[in-house]
Amino acid sequence: MNPLKKKPRTANHTEPPPAPNWMKKSIRFPLPDDPVLAVRNSLSERKLHTVCESASCPNLNHCWTQKTATYMLNGDICTRKCRYCDVASGRPLPLERDEPKNIAESARSLGLRYVVLTAVNRDDLEDGGAFGFAETIRELKEAIPRIRIEVLIPDFRNRDESLEIIFQSQPDIINHNIETVSSLFKEVAPQKNYKLSLEVLKKISEKGFPTKSGIIVGLGEEIEEVKECITDLYQSGVRLLTIGQYLQPTPTHFPVRRYYEVSEFDELREFAMNLGFTHVESGPLVRSSYHAEDQAKGI
Repeated sequence: MNPLKKKPRTANHTEPPPAPNWMKKSIRFPLPDDPVLAVRNSLSERKLHTVCESASCPNLNHCWTQKTATYMLNGDICTRKCRYCDVASGRPLPLERDEPKNIAESARSLGLRYVVLTAVNRDDLEDGGAFGFAETIRELKEAIPRIRIEVLIPDFRNRDESLEIIFQSQPDIINHNIETVSSLFKEVAPQKNYKLSLEVLKKISEKGFPTKSGIIVGLGEEIEEVKECITDLYQSGVRLLTIGQYLQPTPTHFPVRRYYEVSEFDELREFAMNLGFTHVESGPLVRSSYHAEDQAKGI
């Protein structure tokens, strides 16, 4: 485990409030022939990273049981420090030259038909890490000719050169998460910009790619602000959307302000669908890659 993960993010320690019943999941322990172990072994053998582990996703067992995983490119240390995120931040290590090929070999060995690729922010690189996406997509298509590929990209500081590298690699879906409402950006993700993210999403849509984004709630926003954000996303060309509950990874991360009721997630889904979104996953444990293959079936 990267030692940076253990460093406190802020001077304040705030214990998250007790989780309601609908946020609780039963613990399962993998058996020797469990698909979870197959995925874990495949990743470990090739020294690969997943956002499932690095971001402490609550759906890890569910997805790995289905033999799916979201591969994280360009290392596991992010150059940005968002207060909600459990990915380590700091000075990244040099890029692993064989990472794209190793990811393709892992996906082939697991028999994957649908792969999600994401990455840490690499503001230290001229292209922001876009080339790593392109190379991995190329290797995947070569190894598994009928593979479908979704990419969850950082904002690349809205550089056209970096975005064009992604566009030229021809993924099936391009996702960029807005994460939170406009009023909370400076407090929650000070190195990001709400309007810039919307501009990135608009460029993706204008290029003709199925465009996806995600929101986490419970950071202190009002539900009407979430609806405003959903409207902004729709106007920027987003048609695939995920909405999930923020879960505070540690007491040093940004605090959970409240847990949304299941009925509120249903309300947000209905609002988005009425706007014209083609697919919306909205629920307490939903994350950006949750049921990703199902979302892609309608495209």
